[in-house]
Amino acid sequence: MTRGSPAQLTGGHLYHSRMADRAADREASISFVAAGRFRDPLRPAADVILVDSITAWSIPPWLWRRRRKVPMAAILHQAPGGVGTTSALRTLQRPLDRALYRHCQLLIATSAALGAALSDDRLLAARRIIVVEPGCDVPMVGAVPDLRDGRRIALLCVANWLPNKGLLELLDAVAGLGPDDALLHLVGRDDVDGAYTRRVRARLESPDLVGRVVEHGPVGRHDIGCLYRAADAFVLPSFRETYGTVYGEALAAGLPVIGWSSGNLRHLIEDGREGVLLHRGDIAGLRAVLVRIATDDRWRLELAAAASRRGERLPTWDSAADAFFRALRELAERHG
Repeated sequence: MTRGSPAQLTGGHLYHSRMADRAADREASISFVAAGRFRDPLRPAADVILVDSITAWSIPPWLWRRRRKVPMAAILHQAPGGVGTTSALRTLQRPLDRALYRHCQLLIATSAALGAALSDDRLLAARRIIVVEPGCDVPMVGAVPDLRDGRRIALLCVANWLPNKGLLELLDAVAGLGPDDALLHLVGRDDVDGAYTRRVRARLESPDLVGRVVEHGPVGRHDIGCLYRAADAFVLPSFRETYGTVYGEALAAGLPVIGWSSGNLRHLIEDGREGVLLHRGDIAGLRAVLVRIATDDRWRLELAAAASRRGERLPTWDSAADAFFRALRELAERHG
């Protein structure tokens, strides 16, 4: 049970899609159903009902009462209350999310940080909680484009245009770079939040950003793999990331990662080893790091080598799918 099309280019929907692609090889199948259209958990027949965290708050109580007939699990890409909403909405959504999770026999967290937070929640600690982090492997085939276009380095940012992604802060930092330092490449959807998109567009049209940024829009897996290979560093000053799949993908591609010291990024990299962690909102600090990574080749290559080693230790989608379906099969067998 999810919200919207499973084909959407968001971290959560891509996670579901990767699992569905690997289901048949593990003698399983996944049927996607929009929460608002879900009427009877027994039609079609299911061994497990799996609820996406983005729609948990909207699941009606009658479904909880049916849980003895079909076991229910939740896949959590965000903490109860969500991450992309206002403080007021999070306050309203959090108890609704937690109420649903209380009636699940299994909670699958997509990061170690989220798993720990759920275990510390007294209302949810009795639930079975496991962590299945997303895979970070991306096809690295095809021609490698020239992303530098005459600059010292190419910076890559992969994110949909949402306030919590920190794009405005990133653009402010890039605007202060030298004209030959770096070219920033933005990958992601710009149609998710109209008000924020208008602010980003207005900033992009400022004189101090002319010729400094290239927009790619949403791209497919093979194209993004080529962009990872062609870039020199990955930068995403996101304020809230439950896991941050794109950070992992960048590490797997051997890219130094730069972002705020928040969310799961603190668990993915060590400051000064595989990348740089900055205090949230420190635009001057971000600008200084970008200048150094553009002008200090030795330092950048040391970070890149460490990033590559870290990326080799991250999960693949196949290993993630093994753990994911094993947990769901065990739940179905225990219930049956």
